[in-house]
Amino acid sequence: MNTTVFKRKLSEVYLILVPILASAAGLGIGHVSYKIYLPVWIINVCLMAAATWVLASPGLRSGDLEKKHIVAGAVLLILPWMFISMIGGMGPPPFGQPQIWLSLVTEQEVRYIILIVAAVSAAFGFAVLREKLKTSRGNLYSKIGFTAIQMAMIIFILDMIFLGWYVEEVYRIMATSSLTHSPEWARPMNNQSRILPIVQDSLAFTGTAAFASALKLAGWFKSAACNTYIAFCLLGVILNLLPPSLPEPLATLSFIATIPAVLFLMPYFMAINLLKVVAKQPTTRPSDAIPECFVHNS
Repeated sequence: MNTTVFKRKLSEVYLILVPILASAAGLGIGHVSYKIYLPVWIINVCLMAAATWVLASPGLRSGDLEKKHIVAGAVLLILPWMFISMIGGMGPPPFGQPQIWLSLVTEQEVRYIILIVAAVSAAFGFAVLREKLKTSRGNLYSKIGFTAIQMAMIIFILDMIFLGWYVEEVYRIMATSSLTHSPEWARPMNNQSRILPIVQDSLAFTGTAAFASALKLAGWFKSAACNTYIAFCLLGVILNLLPPSLPEPLATLSFIATIPAVLFLMPYFMAINLLKVVAKQPTTRPSDAIPECFVHNS
């Protein structure tokens, strides 16, 4: 194995491990001091940037404008997890614990700012892919996926604003009034807010599955890879719709499916695969169709 191939394999493995390790840290270890997770996050971002460059550089250096556009879309889908990896050190949000929330209020605000930035980046990433798929056989599915994801990201941003700032104000009132439960006036809004994650998650998973179908029809990815993405997305939709009162392990799986960062997981892995595929293709003439360039790739 030559040095170039080794660097690419190592970069791919590192990028694949990032969300797995960050999720394990967030759910298994919980909150740690920012003095620990910030330096670790900065190092991770540098390593992720280096790994992304290794995978993206063949497409960027090719002089092929179509390849550069696809690389740009893939990078925009990878960016969310560069930011989300910081959340692993913050642990789960301390819902129902006003004093703890307020003592970590800056971290909670940063958490939801990161998720909003992730949503914007993903929306732009899918917009770029949609443009590249317009002339392929995956046009219809990419249109459906694009519509669903744009709707999902708008609702997602509204949901993150609610969680990041409305909840903070309610907890501030509860702390100053020594309340142990949410005020009566806040409960209708709290009940309504439970609908937002169900709608946004169902739309996002469905949209991602539609894009995977579009990539399959366009011949950009092999069927096995696309079917895996589709299966995980459909599983996400089903788990997201399940009530939390179900017995284990369904209750835990349903909870995991509703974690905001999970929405960006399949797009992230699809983006890594896109960078791999682009790097393997010979430079095409400007008049060449994109599907011709990507037929029968992994």
